[in-house]
This record gives sequence, structure tokens and C-alpha cells, in this order.
Amino acid sequence: MPAKDVFHNTVKTALEKDGWIITDEHLFIKIDSIDFYVDLAAEKILAAEKAGQKIAVEIKSFLGLSVVTEFHIALGQFLNYRSALRKKQPERILYLAVSFDIYDDFFTVNFIQEVIAEHQVRLLIFDPLREEVVLWIN
Repeated sequence: MPAKDVFHNTVKTALEKDGWIITDEHLFIKIDSIDFYVDLAAEKILAAEKAGQKIAVEIKSFLGLSVVTEFHIALGQFLNYRSALRKKQPERILYLAVSFDIYDDFFTVNFIQEVIAEHQVRLLIFDPLREEVVLWIN
């Protein structure tokens, strides 16, 4: 099993504060001989719709020497995990969780916004100090 991201517990707390129930830490998905571990899985019951909403969240801290390299890794993981989820748990929507600082400094750059839109990456932006979800970007 992979190590937890630096912000794993922070995002877990933020999701719980936002009304989500954590169903899995390191959601395991096996495709052929490949094992995938998505950081978190959560569910939320929407009373108005009376239907469950399921998500998976891949958390990235972007603490490496190069934000661009970290982005390459995060995007590659996101795309692979999303493909695996579509095969095994198509009802679950995948989000990439990043801190507000990284989002504000890097993810708002025009080129990065274009890449995010092209690959339809859903983002969960969180405040690591308040341990709260700041923004959901679909």
C-alpha cells in the first residue's frame, strides 16, 4: 500500500466537515495485473435527490522541486485512476485535491487551465490550515 500524502488527513477532515462519509482510505482497484490505490473514497447522501453521490479523491501536495514535474505526475495518475474507476466503479467521480496556495499560484495559469479543461480534470481545492474545502471545480 502506498504512503499517505502529506495532506491526506487534512483532506479527509475537510471532506468530513463538508458532509462526506469516508468509505475507503486508499481505495483499491485492480485492472488486469495492475494495482491502483486512490487516496480517498467518500459518499454523500443528497436528501433533495434521495440519491447517493460517490467520489474518489487523489491528493497531491506539490512539495517537490518542480511544480511542473509534480503536475505531470498528478495528471498521469489522475488519468489512469479515472480510467480504472470507469471500468470498476463507473458511478464514482474522481477529483484531484490540491491546496488553495498551489491552485492560486499554479493551477490558474492559462496553459494549466487549458490542460485541465482538455482532460476534464475535476478539482477539489482545500485550505490546509482550516482543513476545509474551499472550492469544487467540475
